[in-house]
Amino acid sequence: MTAAETKLDEAQVIEAWRVEALERAGYLHADAQEIAARPDIDLHVAIDLLESGCPSPLALKILL
Repeated sequence: MTAAETKLDEAQVIEAWRVEALERAGYLHADAQEIAARPDIDLHVAIDLLESGCPSPLALKILL
């Protein structure tokens, strides 16, 4: 396995983990995938929005 392949696999694992965390927090799968694919979006901020009572459609608008 090349270094590039390892890096790609690592990025895919991280993104999948982010999707799972966002879904556990309450985001729909498609929304979680969209957020997870954006490394510029802080996962903790995305989760904190829902935990503080923000509806997921509004949280998605804020984040994106």
